[in-house]
Order: sequence, then structure tokens, then C-alpha cells
Amino acid sequence: MSIHIEAKEGAIAETILLPGDPLRAKWLAETYLTDTTCFNNVRNMLGYTGYYKGNRISVMGTGMGIPSIAIYVTELIKDYGVKNLVRIGSAGSLQATVKIHDIVIAMASSTTSYINTKRFNGADYAPTANIGLFMQAIQTAKALNIPIKAGSVLSADEFYDDNEQWYKIWSDYGVLCVEMETSALYTIAAKYKVNALGVFTISDSLISKEIIDAKDREQSFTQMAELVLNMFC
Repeated sequence: MSIHIEAKEGAIAETILLPGDPLRAKWLAETYLTDTTCFNNVRNMLGYTGYYKGNRISVMGTGMGIPSIAIYVTELIKDYGVKNLVRIGSAGSLQATVKIHDIVIAMASSTTSYINTKRFNGADYAPTANIGLFMQAIQTAKALNIPIKAGSVLSADEFYDDNEQWYKIWSDYGVLCVEMETSALYTIAAKYKVNALGVFTISDSLISKEIIDAKDREQSFTQMAELVLNMFC
């Protein structure tokens, strides 16, 4: 057991999917996995292990923001030997060409967080996806005929910003969308030499101001979940 995860040794698979919402993790486990067991209830951050098409896979919530995901990812890697970590979540579009419901794969992640500035003594660090998982995602999307977009994303520390135009500089430099966790995931995975990838469904747009409702969000999440699960089949 680690500080924040009560799983016993061997209870977590080498491959884990990481939605932010623990109830989304529960839904994914109940919808797609068989022979499922719950390995974590600490702080209600639910985690499950089961099988998808014969492949052992875990899924666990990470909460919102870089500090939260950093805790869980570090413990999953160091204490439980997880090797493949795929964040699956929602994101806000920063480009007119990135539409509601689109699936985005993060090649790299910028951030407004201070975490890497501190870690690298004031220098910039560019966290990137694992090339193996990235190529698996591209190939699986093609096989399933699921359109995707790939490029740079932004992991922001603030959900509500007093400056309503804050996102425009990121948009000008080609960043596709904004979320809140991937920069930490990629950085920590690089440190421990494991594989990480971020995959997102666009749930709102800072350009068009569109926002999808809860039902549409669930249906979009379904397509993304099936894409990621089939990467490991």
C-alpha cells in the first residue's frame, strides 16, 4: 500500500487509464471491463482492475489539476510498477479547426504551472508523449476509422482566469486545447522511464464558446475510451 492508494501488491495492471473523475473510472470499469475488482477507495479516488478482450487493464481517477495527478501517478509507478499510463479526459479547444467532439492526442504539453520551473531550477522543460503509445493511438484510430487531431496541448493551473483573453497567445502559437494534468503526467513518466499518453475529447471551445451537455459528453467519452482500450488489444 502507498499513502494514497490502498491496493495490494499485484492488484494494479501494468497498463492504466486515468480519467480525472473517479466516477468516470467506475463507469468505464462497469461498461467495458470483465472480472472487475475495486483496488482503491481512499479519498473516494476509485480504482479498478479487469479485462478487456482478454487484456488486463486498470482504470483510476486522478482528480483535477497537476498536484493531484502527480501524487497518483508517482505512487502508481513507484509503488505498483505501472508501465503504461494513458490520461483520458475532456479539454477546451483553442483553435477554430478543433471542434466540439473532436479527439485530440497530445504530442507535447506546455503548462502555466510552476512545477517544472521549480524542478529544473528556472529552466524550461518540454514534456512529450511516449512515441510508442502515440503511434499505437494513431494506428488504432485509423483501424477504427476514428478521426483524430494531434499536436501540442496546454496544462493550465487555473480553470477560471480573470483575464478572459488569456488563451489567445497559446492559440496564436498553435496549441490545440487546454486541460489541467498532462504536463505533470509526461514529466513524471519521463523521470521514471515509463510510457505516458494524453487523449482528450473536446467538450467546449474557447473560440466558438460552445459547450456540450452531459449526455453528449458521455457519448464522446465512449468513442475516446474505445479508442484507448483497443490500443492494447
